Formats: sequence, structure tokens, C-alpha cells
Amino acid sequence: MSLLDAPPAPHYFTPEHEQFRASLRAWVAAEITPHVNEWDEAETFPRELYRKASAIGLLGLGYPEEFGGTSVDLFYHLIMSEELARPGCGGVSASLMSHTIGLPPVKAYGSAALKSRVIPPVLAGDKIAALAVTEPTGGSDVAALKTTAIRGTDSAGEHYIVNGEKVFITSGMRADFLTVAVRTDPANKGAGGISALLIEGDTPGLTRTPLAKMGWWASDTAHLRFENCRVPAANLIGEENKGFKTFMTNFNAERLGMAAQAVGYAQTCFDEALDWARQRQTFGVPLSERQVIRHKLMDMLRLIDVARCHIYDLAWTQQHDAGDANLRVARIAMAKVQATQCMQFCADAAVQILGGMGFMRGTRSERIYREVKVMMIGGGSEEIMKDLASRQLGI
Repeated sequence: MSLLDAPPAPHYFTPEHEQFRASLRAWVAAEITPHVNEWDEAETFPRELYRKASAIGLLGLGYPEEFGGTSVDLFYHLIMSEELARPGCGGVSASLMSHTIGLPPVKAYGSAALKSRVIPPVLAGDKIAALAVTEPTGGSDVAALKTTAIRGTDSAGEHYIVNGEKVFITSGMRADFLTVAVRTDPANKGAGGISALLIEGDTPGLTRTPLAKMGWWASDTAHLRFENCRVPAANLIGEENKGFKTFMTNFNAERLGMAAQAVGYAQTCFDEALDWARQRQTFGVPLSERQVIRHKLMDMLRLIDVARCHIYDLAWTQQHDAGDANLRVARIAMAKVQATQCMQFCADAAVQILGGMGFMRGTRSERIYREVKVMMIGGGSEEIMKDLASRQLGI
């Protein structure tokens, strides 16, 4: 039994949605699932996977056809998040899809020339895009960032000189294009002096250091240093000193996607635990016939169903632009908390049901157990999400 296979509410999904789910599920089973243990241990995956994902249209979801994309609704993105979670390897999906957080500011606010130069090669799988916001001295407090970009002019034209650091950057080692949060008005210490800047990976003065992690081994994660990096002024994304809203809007989409992913990982833990419980014999009967195990499985399923329904309802509301905007932001924040707590519970319960095997590398539940915390922290920590929701609701 899998809730991913259950007939969804008809007003959420169409036959076209389900056809996309089926084809993506088959592709993931063939191209990703057989290799995840090897890729995780190697702490990388082949760059060719980007081109393979592009060939089935995965990278271009939600982008205009003129750039090589496909215009789709929000539920295609939720399906993508759920299906990429099925192999239980967050590192692969995080880096493979890092453009989903690195590219939206370019699509929404970049100049026509910047869009034409950056978006097509990324959607084709030839280039990799990443987002660089977090700094060593501050994570979720974006308004406190210290990386500076000072505008100037020389014989080569207008440019910015960028100095500072970014940390925990997904695809930071591989990225050809980095969408970077910078302070273009050093006198303004708050949100008002922040801008979005596209910095290319081969920019002189940019150095990258790989980071070792508890989970997401297959995803490269980097510490970036910018030392007098000269960036053309044409690489400014949107208006100068008005980039804070750009990143906040980006975070809402990222958090909803992470919530859907978390539910997908929770479902993967449930599926593996159920399969094991049906096969594993204890004192002559399958584990699944033990009431205590059935109760654990039902607790997992209950939390998965609640979190998934919350996310689907949010997506429908957002797609139809219904309801109060502040309430929507608050609900997205709470959905991320709900979904990642569900993932945490299910990972723990699955490892417990698998027993000694759950402690062994190679099971999906063991890997997801190690990856829970990055989901609860990344994109806005649980504590920040609760505080954000309370402020949006005036509590």
C-alpha cells in the first residue's frame, strides 16, 4: 500500500498530471534508484544526469518555451518533488535540481539579455545554477548579510566589486552560475541595501571549498569566498537595493517544494518499513502481524496523509491566488514544519522497525534518517518558520 499510488482528489490532479507522474517514476527507477548507494558513497553523481533530466523535460518545468522550458502548473512541481524522493537520496535531488532555487530570480527579474544567456544552457543540462544567500555569520537572517558589491566604472564599463563569503551552498562546487545575495548599499545595514547579482563560476577571485556533511553526501556543498570579484553591472538581477523581496519570494516556493519532498521521503520510509515488516519473521510470524508494529505503521501513515493534504491544499490556494497573502506565507512556513517533523518521525520509526538492518548503510531509511536535519534547517529552520508564521498572523 502506498498513498502515492492512491487515487488523488480529482480537483488537484488531471490525467495529464498522472501521466507525468508515471513517466517520471519510471525514469527515476531506471536512471537514479539503481545508483544512489554508489553515488552517495562517492559523494558525487555524473554530470551527465543533468542532460538526461533535461531530455525528459524535467529541468524546464515552469519555464517559457522560448528558453527550452515547459509551462506547467504548480502540481507538476509537487509531483516532481515526491517522485525524486522515492530513491531516498536527498543529495542527488538537491544538486540535480539546484536550479529550481538558483534560476527563479533570473526568470522573474533578470534582463532579457541575462535570461537569454543564462536560462537556456541550464535547462539543457549543459550548465548548473545555484543560489548563494547564507553566510558564516548568519543563516535565516538574510537582512544581516555582509557580502558587499560596490559599483564602479572603468575602461571596461560599469561593474561591481564583490567581497565576502557564502556557506552551505548546494551545487556550490559545480555551479556555472551563482545567484548571489549581496549588499550594494553598505550604509544600509538592513533589508533595504540588498541586491541580487548573477556571478559566473569562473570569475577571478572566486574560490570554493567543499564541505563534509552528515547527509546529502552525493550533493556537493561549498563554502564560497569572493575576493575583489569583478562582476559586470549587467548581471544585476532586478533593481539595485531592492533584492530582499526577490529572495523572500524565492524562499516561499523553495519551502513548499521542500515540504513536498519531506513527505516523499516520509512515504519512502513507510514503504521500506512496511515491506520489511511483511517479510521479517519473529517467533514464527511476520513483524506486520504484531500490533505494536502495525500501530507504528499507522502513525507514520497518519502523519503522511495530514502533511500531504496540507501541501496539496496550499498549492491549490496559491495556484488560484485565493486568500490572504500573509496567511499563505504563514501556512507555507507551517507546512514545512509539519512535513519535516513527519519525515523525522517516519525515518526514526522505519529504522526502529528495520532493527539492525536499519542501522546499516544501503537502506533508504538509514540514509533518510541522516538527512532529516538538513530538511528541518535548510530553507529556513523550524524555529524561524514558526516565528515567521506568528508574525504573518499578528500573534
